[in-house]
Amino acid sequence: MSKQCAIFWFRRDLRLTDNVGLKAALDSNIPVLPVFIFDSKILEELPKDDARVSFIHKILTRINSLLEPYNTSLKVIHATPQQAFKQLQTAYNVKAIYTNRDYEPYALERDAQIATWAKENDIDFLDFKDQVIFEKLEVVKKDGNPYTVYTPFKNTWLAKFNQAPIDPVKDLQYSNFLVQTSKLPSLTQLGFEPSSIKVPAINLEVVGSYADTRNFPAQDGTSHIGPHLRFGTVGIRSIVKKVKHKEGTYLSELIWREFFMQILYHYPKVVSNNFRSKYDGIDWRNNKEEFSLWCQGNTGYPMVDAGMRELNQTGYMHNRVRMVVASFLCKHLLIDWQWGEAYFAEKLLDYDLSANNGNWQWAAGTGCDAAPYFRIFNPTSQLEKFDKQEAYIKKWIPEYGTEKYATPMVDHKMARQRALDAYKKGIEN
Repeated sequence: MSKQCAIFWFRRDLRLTDNVGLKAALDSNIPVLPVFIFDSKILEELPKDDARVSFIHKILTRINSLLEPYNTSLKVIHATPQQAFKQLQTAYNVKAIYTNRDYEPYALERDAQIATWAKENDIDFLDFKDQVIFEKLEVVKKDGNPYTVYTPFKNTWLAKFNQAPIDPVKDLQYSNFLVQTSKLPSLTQLGFEPSSIKVPAINLEVVGSYADTRNFPAQDGTSHIGPHLRFGTVGIRSIVKKVKHKEGTYLSELIWREFFMQILYHYPKVVSNNFRSKYDGIDWRNNKEEFSLWCQGNTGYPMVDAGMRELNQTGYMHNRVRMVVASFLCKHLLIDWQWGEAYFAEKLLDYDLSANNGNWQWAAGTGCDAAPYFRIFNPTSQLEKFDKQEAYIKKWIPEYGTEKYATPMVDHKMARQRALDAYKKGIEN
């Protein structure tokens, strides 16, 4: 029989430091086999040059190099999780599975299935809080119900954190990894090819001036932390410790991330439904040709077009611009927010279901703590306010200012009134 081992299952925590579940596994006195599963259910839905798969592969390669001094390596399997664990059970004497919790509906269902399988095979399944500071029912109203408005959630979050700060995880016993060698499959073996889109490094130098610079897309005033939090190349505890005394606006954005995670966890219906059902009666136009022009960045509204082209070419879009393009799709074109959400899910390097869903429903006015439906961004005035020198739009629209640039596909005043009428009628129905 193979040597006993405990498995640590990497998912959204691709790092060897500040990792709660990994520390618990290494402290268990059973040699730890580090495992990553390229979930075939997820991969089959992605384009072959998906930048996120390339990024994950790069991170796994780096983790492997860090594991070399401990005479171990990642066991990487391309299969469904159920298939992967059956393979592992055949090859190893698995006594326990350690992992960090995920809160998305698919992940919850997947983990429940693996936990059931583990119990049937006399294997312990242990999961831990890692990708958030607070989870589940840790930040709730006095009556025990979850918050659906951000500001009171934030206030309770801060009060709880200030009372008992949660520090980064230290002293991981790397010598407790199982001695073994496994070969990392190549991107080609996984059925993918390298992407030309690269994930930028985290820049926390901007945090001190974040409130002043974050709304101006021509400035490099954001930290680019999104993909790194999404895939866990950094621990949230380490980040919060670094930024908590610098500037409150940045920490507030990290709390927004946890707020939307809580909404998704407590109200999973938001994945395919309006959070506020009173908006279910909106008669969306859902014009496919107009949606295509929006996707391509050919609407004739420079702030919208620059944002969509930036997204298509880099997998990133500035936060202020995300609000403008989302509002334009839902309000000016009266296209269902779920169309835009799905497009962002396909393109964004930092795609995260809870944040993407929460922010799209916010823009559409259908979500919790949403912008009221009658708040409709004017893309022209947004441009004048946040890109006055036109540096951002000129960077992404080379034909801007020439006859080749598209004329506005819709009149703002007309579209605004059409949206107001459609929303009002939808609510009354």
